[in-house]
Amino acid sequence: MKRKALALLSGGLDSTLAVKMMLDMGIDVEALNFTSPFCTCTGKNRGCKSEAIRVAEEFKIPIKVIHKGLDYLNIVRNPQYGYGKGLNPCVDCRIYLLRKAKEYMAECGADFIITGEVLGQRPMSQRRDTLRVIERDSGLEGLLLRPLSAQHFEPTIAEREGWVDREKLLAIKGRSRKELFELAEEIDVKNYPCPAGGCLLTELSFVPKMQDLFDHSDDLDPRDFRLLKIGRHLRVGERTKVIIGRDESDNDLLEAARKEGEAAITWLDGNTPVGVITGRQAPECLDLSARIMLRYTKAEKGVACRISVRQSGTEQVLTVCNDLDEEAVKGYIISL
Repeated sequence: MKRKALALLSGGLDSTLAVKMMLDMGIDVEALNFTSPFCTCTGKNRGCKSEAIRVAEEFKIPIKVIHKGLDYLNIVRNPQYGYGKGLNPCVDCRIYLLRKAKEYMAECGADFIITGEVLGQRPMSQRRDTLRVIERDSGLEGLLLRPLSAQHFEPTIAEREGWVDREKLLAIKGRSRKELFELAEEIDVKNYPCPAGGCLLTELSFVPKMQDLFDHSDDLDPRDFRLLKIGRHLRVGERTKVIIGRDESDNDLLEAARKEGEAAITWLDGNTPVGVITGRQAPECLDLSARIMLRYTKAEKGVACRISVRQSGTEQVLTVCNDLDEEAVKGYIISL
């Protein structure tokens, strides 16, 4: 009887190699990819989702894409196993992914799960002790095979039952990627643009925007987290933020993401970024947001300026004074 593996496929090198190894052993493989608002592989048509789909198409295997939703954001907000150097709950994140994979495993008829994890490659989630915790808490003891480092672990069910040949599994360990690149050459794996992946939650410069959103939100909204990668973010009220575009691309993205009831502001008499006000739409916050937005235009200081306010299908003109200097605006900046 031919066996089937469910693979966590990011589109990066490690998971691609794990999939190719299983296929070369005659195992049927189905891929599972998770999208995240915090992935750093975001170039046009080069994000992790598109890379995972490309790999699946190249290998001629089915793939299912799952979006990390509100349940995931709540884990990021309150992780059981804490954070790394940033706001990265790597252990909890891995448990979350594998629990989802276990649910889908029954649905797709897979016999076991494979990942591209390498022992010791990542300091938080790929230590021996944390790998054991992840396997235990995800409910996958004996069912989780890590082909690239399998020789460092006790045999899984797939190995004990002879579904896969343990002798053909590897013993890669540590942070060096030399062996992975050599393996890619050996088994003819090419075109891997995100060999190590990347997560914004590990970047210290991203932490203030994340923490601000947690501190000033009663209910979490995935859209608000996606917007963290766009524009300048300034806190203008306890429940109000203005996001100001840096360029035309930001302006377009902000306009497209704007919800019903949220105001978009622009300066009527010159080149202007778009400012989108999220959260509570109080008049005083609108006025302050408009004055802040003018700081990023060439409007003459100290003069009254006309501001277009588009909201709920209507447009009005607001007149505000361009009276905030650089120091005053700094007090509202969450992150540049």
